[in-house]
This record gives sequence, C-alpha cells and structure tokens, in this order.
Amino acid sequence: MATKKADIEYIATGRRKTAIARVRLFQGTGVITVNGRKFEEYFPTVDLQLLVRAPFKTVEGEGKYDVIAKCECGGVAGQAGALRHGIARALLQVDENFRVPLKKAGFLTRDPRMKERKKPGQPGARRRFQFSKR
Repeated sequence: MATKKADIEYIATGRRKTAIARVRLFQGTGVITVNGRKFEEYFPTVDLQLLVRAPFKTVEGEGKYDVIAKCECGGVAGQAGALRHGIARALLQVDENFRVPLKKAGFLTRDPRMKERKKPGQPGARRRFQFSKR
C-alpha cells in the first residue's frame, strides 16, 4: 500500500445504480484494496474481479497502479461497476491519452440505469393489481 507523501495520488468518484466508489490511485504494484479488505475477498466472483480490472487491461496498466477504494450503498455488482467507473476516471487524470481507449470501451460513461420507483396503489413499479370488471 502506498502511503508516502511523495507519491502522487489521483482521486476520482465512480457511480453505478445507487453505489458510490471513491477511488485513490497511486503508482505501485497492482494491489487493490476495497473498504480495508483485499480486492479478491471483497469481490469473490471472477466476473466481478474482471469487471473491476478491465480499465487497467484497456490501457495496459496492469500491475502498475495501486488502488485504495471506499465503496458504499448498493449491492456487490453495483459497487463493482462504480469501482470500474472510478478507476477509469482516475486513469484519465494519470494520462490524457488514455481517454480514447477508455471512452471506446465505455468505461467513462456513467451507466444511467436505475431501479424504477414503486408507485402508490400498486404492488410494484409496473405491476398492477388484477383487474376485475365485475
């Protein structure tokens, strides 16, 4: 973990659904820490781990940067998407030339899909109670 004052840190925020990830990126060896826990422990499935590491793979920066992230709200998948968004934004601060490959891969776009709210007088967002004519 990089904690020296001489290290340059890049700070960014990523969002997905209701999840928020605050990301601090340092030059390092590829260690990712999420909420004080190891990355592999926090995101147990391989799919989520690949999702989070995707921005590094896109810019060929695997093993070059350490990440310290704080994720809150939402579920595990939403937090993984938020972390990916935050890492991509932090990498953009490292080098402006990363914009083209990250944008092409869709990592800089905030996914706008949210859960639709439940409406009053209904059992769900779209679901209606059964209609009876008589």
